[in-house]
Amino acid sequence: MTRRLALLFFTFTSYVSLHAQTNVTVSGSIKEKTSKQPIGYATVQLKKTKDSSLVSGTASAEDGRFSLVNVQPGTYILEVSFAGFELKKQSLFVGNASAFLELQPIELTEKAGLLNEVVITAKRNEISETLDKKTFSLSDNISQTGGSVLQAMQNLPGVTIQDGKVLLRGNDKVVVLIDGKQTALTGFGNQSGLDNIPASAIERIEIINNPSSKYDANGNAGIINIIYKKSKKEGFNGKAGFSTGLGSLWERKANLPTIRPQYTMTPKINPSLALNYRKNKLNLFFQGDYLYTETLNKNEFVVRAYDNGDIINQQLKRNRNTHFTTLKTGVDYNFNSHNTLTVSGLFGSEKIIDRGDQPVFNGDFSERKRLWQFLEDELKTTWMATANYQHKFKQAGHVLNAGFNYTFHREDEKYFYDNYLPASKGTDAFKLLSDEQVYDFTVDYIKPLKNGRFETGVKLRKRDIPTNMQFKPGVNSVIDSAAGGEATYRELIPAVYGSYIFESAKWEAEAGLRLEYVKINYDVNPNHPTYKSDGYDYTQPFPNIRIAYKLNSKNKLSVFYNRRVDRPNEVDIRIFPKYDDAEIIKVGNPALQPQFTNSIELGYKTNWTKGSLYSALYHKFANGTITRISSTAGNSPLIYAIFQNVNRSYNSGVELMFTQQVSKQYSFTANLNGYHNQINAFTVENKYPVPHTFTAAQQEIYAFNVKLNNSFRFAKNFDGQLTAIFLSPDIIPQGKIKSRFSLDAGLKKTIQKGNGELFFNAADLLNTMVIRREITGMGFRYSSNDYYETQVWRIGYSYKF
Repeated sequence: MTRRLALLFFTFTSYVSLHAQTNVTVSGSIKEKTSKQPIGYATVQLKKTKDSSLVSGTASAEDGRFSLVNVQPGTYILEVSFAGFELKKQSLFVGNASAFLELQPIELTEKAGLLNEVVITAKRNEISETLDKKTFSLSDNISQTGGSVLQAMQNLPGVTIQDGKVLLRGNDKVVVLIDGKQTALTGFGNQSGLDNIPASAIERIEIINNPSSKYDANGNAGIINIIYKKSKKEGFNGKAGFSTGLGSLWERKANLPTIRPQYTMTPKINPSLALNYRKNKLNLFFQGDYLYTETLNKNEFVVRAYDNGDIINQQLKRNRNTHFTTLKTGVDYNFNSHNTLTVSGLFGSEKIIDRGDQPVFNGDFSERKRLWQFLEDELKTTWMATANYQHKFKQAGHVLNAGFNYTFHREDEKYFYDNYLPASKGTDAFKLLSDEQVYDFTVDYIKPLKNGRFETGVKLRKRDIPTNMQFKPGVNSVIDSAAGGEATYRELIPAVYGSYIFESAKWEAEAGLRLEYVKINYDVNPNHPTYKSDGYDYTQPFPNIRIAYKLNSKNKLSVFYNRRVDRPNEVDIRIFPKYDDAEIIKVGNPALQPQFTNSIELGYKTNWTKGSLYSALYHKFANGTITRISSTAGNSPLIYAIFQNVNRSYNSGVELMFTQQVSKQYSFTANLNGYHNQINAFTVENKYPVPHTFTAAQQEIYAFNVKLNNSFRFAKNFDGQLTAIFLSPDIIPQGKIKSRFSLDAGLKKTIQKGNGELFFNAADLLNTMVIRREITGMGFRYSSNDYYETQVWRIGYSYKF
């Protein structure tokens, strides 16, 4: 009996152990052997020891992490490969004691004699595996090399440029980050300075349409993350470059009579230098760039018709000189393999001098009613200090990050406006001084789990902007001098977030929640004739959800949901009136409230041997939409442009991105973005300069843009690019902007054994980009054609050492 029981027990336990074997998730990280830096997009393959047949495969993420799911217990060969590195093979035993196997970091060795640094010869997969991010290397953007970041962005899929701002899918509510952080260089919540950051300093640009809860909730259109260059080579190395060019080669439209010449043959100069020293535990880095440009920044011809029958013809011409300097330096110190401290500093100086003319004529040009000439002198200075500490736990991918960032940003602006009337001359003078200080503290924690990971963190921001505007009105001035004085913007934002990411063989899921408390105070001069101190506060949740299903190894579906907010920018609530032109006055609105946006998106991606197709359907709806309202007040011909919260708005559309390598010599990327924008009918009260009501009917438009990037590889290390862009008519506040087209071309040649590079390119090759607008306001209609500088020819050289 005892023997039978023992036999039965043995048989039962053998059966249980045999059938209780669970599939195992094998995960790990891939690093460069010398620098210990992670290697993203490496190929990972698991093969049977017996016959080397493929069992599973994947590609490492940007942080070097990879996972192979549903691996049966057994003995395998693990192979890891990446362009420019030796193939790494190692035996791997997968047992059944645990359903999760974490490998030691896998280190790849650079191939001797082939590469002097990590060079990705295979093009980066532009769409992330989670379909929430697009990544673009600026080295691939040959047709805009040597220009600014803003100019480089206009060739990117899903991006359009309008009035110096970036729009994603037709929406300008975009947050711009530098190395994952908001800075005064690009604006805290708003966009600024992008046309003055040299593209030569930038490694890549990330476009995040569906941000996770880790990111600030601001910016319903998405996030653009600008990644500065940083070498990973051992020892002393660097890169030096110089580019120059000319714009506005001829006059596209001659000036109206009696004004100063418009800029032609405008020079562009951009020297750059990057230095890096890495040895043992220490890494020192420096990036310096200088950009000097002369630009015909505006050359707008306007016809303005008032309801009383008056017609005004005018031209607004602005010649701009810009000096922009950025210096970034810092040190990484690895105390050991688990603890790293990075301390860095950034300095930016932006000097802009505008000299402009605006003649105003009657309807048949028989009488000049006035000549308005101006000088605008702006100096913006930014200092930023950052300290980041990272602790890596024993488990790969298990990290704790803590950071502190301090920013000081000064705006020192002086404006002089000469107003020539038939019987008099007057000069208005303005001076603005603004000192912005921002303190950011963050803690982020990531813990890999059996089938995914958990992320959490906290952030605290304190931001103060005291501003002082002084007016000295001249004869016949229309500026309200009593509206000057002091104002102080104060912002306090503590936030906490958590996110869980799950992954199986077929399914992926991400659920996150960010909880933000926001307190805004705007204290104004008590003697201001219209506005009083104001502000708001709220505590709001901002969830995000992503669910993905892998149809197979080449096809994937994803669904996204996001709730985000757009807080009014400080410049949007500034109480100080300012000339937009001689007869358009811009002024802020301290009563502005945030707008909240919900968005949903369905994404699909399919891959084949030499190409891919990405498609997305999206829909956003916002409450309390922030937009600028232009209206007249009383009997004055002046137009007042004031931001207001209006009714609900909608943004729905489809995005397609098709890539194909046709041959070794030719590949292309085609991008189509079609969308429907709508703002419901609304009625608002503008309080400046006197209370008056503005009513607008529902506005809507169906718009699209198409971009075709053609890449060529010729003999003798020549590469070329030809980019065509078409933008259809689109909606703007109280009107529409007409269609636009441009063609960009570029050519580069690699020389000096891969260390040197020459390039030549032309932006708006055919000089066809003209901005045409039609606006209907309260009491007037406005049509304009802006022949500003768009065509630029550049040549440059860079050398790596």
